[in-house]
Amino acid sequence: MAMSLIRSGAIAGFAELVSRCGENPVALLAQVGLSSAQLRDPNNYIAYRQVAELLEISAEACQQPLFGLLLAQRQSSSVLGDIALGWSQQPTLQDAIDKASQQLYLHVRGLELHQNIEGEVMRFEFSFTLASALGIQQLIQLSYGHLCNFIDELVGVDSRELQFYLHQSTDESDLKSLLPRYAARLVFNAANNGMSMPLRWATRKPRVDTASLEAHFRDYVSQLEKNYPDSIRDRIKSVIGQLLRSGDCSLARVAAVMGVQARVLQKRLAAQNSTYAQLLRETRQQIAQQYLAHNAMSITDLALNLGYAEVAVFSRHFKQWTGLSPRLWQQQYKVGGPSGVDVGA
Repeated sequence: MAMSLIRSGAIAGFAELVSRCGENPVALLAQVGLSSAQLRDPNNYIAYRQVAELLEISAEACQQPLFGLLLAQRQSSSVLGDIALGWSQQPTLQDAIDKASQQLYLHVRGLELHQNIEGEVMRFEFSFTLASALGIQQLIQLSYGHLCNFIDELVGVDSRELQFYLHQSTDESDLKSLLPRYAARLVFNAANNGMSMPLRWATRKPRVDTASLEAHFRDYVSQLEKNYPDSIRDRIKSVIGQLLRSGDCSLARVAAVMGVQARVLQKRLAAQNSTYAQLLRETRQQIAQQYLAHNAMSITDLALNLGYAEVAVFSRHFKQWTGLSPRLWQQQYKVGGPSGVDVGA
């Protein structure tokens, strides 16, 4: 059975929220076997179970039973990764949600989104394929918060017509102050967890906020410089990892994201005896081995998400890198397998 994984970007802002509550985020991460280093790259995959447990112990430590919603409220759909940019460029809102549902596994393995039409309402419900001794209530909150943020941004407004329902109860007396983004749309003590929107929205053209996209990349580059102040190689590899799934991962595109001209980037790499082609290969190999080790994606889908038009070309390259075909490498090195080697998060 494939291991349930999630991009670490899903919990962006975790450390800041915990610190604001007066607790130690590093200590809480350590309790579930995670470290701050694993959260530096939003595309780094970590165990879904660890995230579920982290959210539960953080809610308890912060004495905040709505911790998952508080974290989601601080975020935007950018936490879903650059793949979400493609979702927002679909012709209709329904197409965007369908695409998100189909490709959700690129962000998280262990979560599925179901849709159901009831009269003039479209209902959404998540199904979770993981279990935790601590429960997954905070993970449920975070997941529906992410969905709410995504649809809000596609619609272009925080509408009360988009509502979500939580089975849990709450003793919070001032939801409007605590959760201004969600308070008017939250229904507690519901029969089931879920979300609903007017069916008429389905044919709307999604709103694409160009300014927000530009701000997202500026913030991303700023964060890269903070995380990797002395390594342009690591910064470039992180950008490559973000762009591979988009299908546009050229040197020119990477340079544009980093705010420099392509020839300038080439000169900086040459000064470190490196090339863009070398970093592209290293990044592809690292991502491929991580996915294969955790059996997180089919080899066909993996090839496509690494920017290959043909599986055969990916398989040939992978064998050149490792001496083994993707399938044989996976059999030998997958997590929990005979070798016990872990190359991922």
